[in-house]
Amino acid sequence: MLKQTLLFLSERNDLKKVLFKLPFANQMSGRFVAGDTSEEALDVAQLLNESGFRVTLDLLGESVSDRAEAELAAAEYAESLAEIDAHEAETTISLKLTQLGLDIDTDFCFENLLGIVQRAHELDNFVRIDMEDSEHTQTTLDVFYRVFEQYRNVGIVIQSYLHRSEADIARLVELGAPVRLCKGAYAEPPSVAFQEKSEVDANYVHLMKMLLDGGAPTAIASHDERMVDATLEHVSRNGISDDAFEIQMLYGVRREYQRQLVDNGLHMRIYLPYGSQWYSYFMRRMAERPANLLFVMRAALGD
Repeated sequence: MLKQTLLFLSERNDLKKVLFKLPFANQMSGRFVAGDTSEEALDVAQLLNESGFRVTLDLLGESVSDRAEAELAAAEYAESLAEIDAHEAETTISLKLTQLGLDIDTDFCFENLLGIVQRAHELDNFVRIDMEDSEHTQTTLDVFYRVFEQYRNVGIVIQSYLHRSEADIARLVELGAPVRLCKGAYAEPPSVAFQEKSEVDANYVHLMKMLLDGGAPTAIASHDERMVDATLEHVSRNGISDDAFEIQMLYGVRREYQRQLVDNGLHMRIYLPYGSQWYSYFMRRMAERPANLLFVMRAALGD
């Protein structure tokens, strides 16, 4: 019930305006967001690099309906790639296609993405396309496939709670495409997604095995120790190299566990979001792991 409530609140822009005015708003977001600018995010990224973590920068924002705004986001991503290169940071970028105009025009979005991926290619960097709600799944994949025909320094995200994901993984494995596997963080109907956590988890493990057995560059994105343990067990049992995959987690979530995995010699990447549009992201993080809500409220109250 709490999860569904938080997901509902994540779409309430009227509440966002209220939350932004609260005196502890920055403290609330600061646990999970690196700052408002790419410069602030890169400062955090470099500290994480020095501690043994790989990083992916994620400019917060989605559902752009204005072409100029989408072009501005594309330009900011291109600029952040140049800044990463100048800082020699172990950092890639992640983006949402609705941020680049997917809801405006698919070809327009494709051209924006292509320019970013081309720039990343020139700088020997990598772009990950995040997955959004199920209404955007097919168009997101369609745009990804078009770009992947030209450049291989681009990857996609697949969500284990969607019924369709097994078929999508099969095609992506055949292409040798880099895949980030996550559980999914949007409210979806039973016709589209598994509703029981046990089903989502079981499908996650199944898809993980498909990816690793198929030799696809794999990112295991989960804070759930059972998913990580299942991955490590499968890798060990089948003689799969540790270089064939990496574990990915969100900035600010399970920091001690992240440190433990790095100390055990695993490749760990931190998704590091930045930007002023943190409200929806923040609420979805609370929905994914409601225990985070208690932490944030205690921090806000000075406990």
